[in-house]
Amino acid sequence: MKNSLKDDRNVLFNWTCKGLKYYLLILLGFAIAVIVSHVFGAVSLVGILLSASVWLWFLRIAVFLFCLFAIAMMIESWG
Repeated sequence: MKNSLKDDRNVLFNWTCKGLKYYLLILLGFAIAVIVSHVFGAVSLVGILLSASVWLWFLRIAVFLFCLFAIAMMIESWG
């Protein structure tokens, strides 16, 4: 039985999905590092990890991934 659905996705969509996966894994690792550092009393390390510049980079990466998803959806619906 032949299926009329195409399984080939947009390359940009695949890259964005991989980027989102690794971004979420990095956030999970970051959260674990903050918790472990706080438990063992590394207050200076926790201060560095929770600084505004680090969170600004995380926000920039999230906005970049969102824009890539939007572009990939536009390309998919156009084609």
